[in-house]
Amino acid sequence: MKGNTENKKFQIWFWVIFTFPVIFIIMLFILISRGKLGPMPSFEELENPEYYLAAQVISEDGVMLGKISIENRTWTEYKDMSRHLTDALVATEDIRFYRHSGVDIRGLGRAALKTVMMGQSTGGGSTITQQLAKQLYPRDTAHNSSFVKKMRLGVSKFKEWQTAIKLERSYTKEEILTMYLNKFDFSYNAIGIKSAAKVYFNTTPDSLNIQQAAVLVGMLKASTRYNPIRNPELMLQRRNTVISQMEKYGYLTHAQADSIMKLPIEINFRIEDHNSGLATYLRQYLTNLMRKPKPDRDKYIRQESFDDAMYDWDNNPLYGWCNKNKKPDGKSYDVYRDGLKIYTTINSRMQKYAEEALTEHLSKDVQPDFRRRARWFKNPPYSDDLKKKDVDDLLMASLKQSDRYYIMRARGISEDSIMLAFNTKVKMRVFSWKGDRDTIMP
Repeated sequence: MKGNTENKKFQIWFWVIFTFPVIFIIMLFILISRGKLGPMPSFEELENPEYYLAAQVISEDGVMLGKISIENRTWTEYKDMSRHLTDALVATEDIRFYRHSGVDIRGLGRAALKTVMMGQSTGGGSTITQQLAKQLYPRDTAHNSSFVKKMRLGVSKFKEWQTAIKLERSYTKEEILTMYLNKFDFSYNAIGIKSAAKVYFNTTPDSLNIQQAAVLVGMLKASTRYNPIRNPELMLQRRNTVISQMEKYGYLTHAQADSIMKLPIEINFRIEDHNSGLATYLRQYLTNLMRKPKPDRDKYIRQESFDDAMYDWDNNPLYGWCNKNKKPDGKSYDVYRDGLKIYTTINSRMQKYAEEALTEHLSKDVQPDFRRRARWFKNPPYSDDLKKKDVDDLLMASLKQSDRYYIMRARGISEDSIMLAFNTKVKMRVFSWKGDRDTIMP
């Protein structure tokens, strides 16, 4: 009897130990799915994930003059990406991508076994879909105690699994790859694969060759650490790892992989920001003009300024375009985020010639000559025809016509406080024909 009792106790404890983790995981999934352990992305959010897409300013001859953006991202469809790129991505990050439904149980088991055998986390369990989920809905990285941090990390991992499964139900495999490559930040203001191809190789995603695709896919592990500009030697090792993975899974022959790994990384690097490209002043002008709100009389000091603004609002289609036009959801357009294409009457070649001529003439002739003469003026850079009072009156008139002055007045700030703000010296970068200069001035 005693042996039977002990045997029953053993069986009970065995099933308790065996079933508890299963029940715990099931309960955890239920609690997470119902939002009891923090918010989960809704169906609408999964169907319409938020991407900030740069506006493109395009010339009359079809050339992109530059972008207006918070994030330098232009959406690229799957069909417009090099096959080498998607092959390299799947071979390196998730070889069973086309066979799982968001969570790779086999990969998780392998990663867990390595962790137990090696005594440390070796990674390797996250699928491309899970990585996309983490990019779209970042983990809570708040600083906590070690135990709380581990608990939060565990819950976040379960959330990623659920989100990944939902993404797989909402999108095709090609759409998931497209979203992932359009979302990733490749550093140096190259957000998304189209910007990355342009910034690092001055090409387009559909024209990336094998070694270029391997470099960009290699950066997905850590775009700062494995960066061809900052760490070229480390990036070379990482690129060759990607090439090896492509050979391992049959995307490349041994001969192809061997020859490519002997090649150096060739970069054609060019930063893309608001100061690069053609017609930079036009782009800033368009940004300010299109974002204008409908004029409010209370925010204008002078009646004639308000009348001018109302005339532009009523007669200039570009004035306040973003606030005059609504998206399908009823919200106003955002020139920084909604991927607008703005077509201009500027010819890109003529604009390039004009800017080159202007730069050469002003930097080599006009500016040096002006400096030689202005240094002898009583109130440089103003002519001696103007007295000190005239200069002060001119500066004050310009100050009171500035947007900054209007905004501060509209907010009820006193005249003394406004003048104090204008006269406070701050760090700034100013333009010169010999390059931008960092300085301190009011």
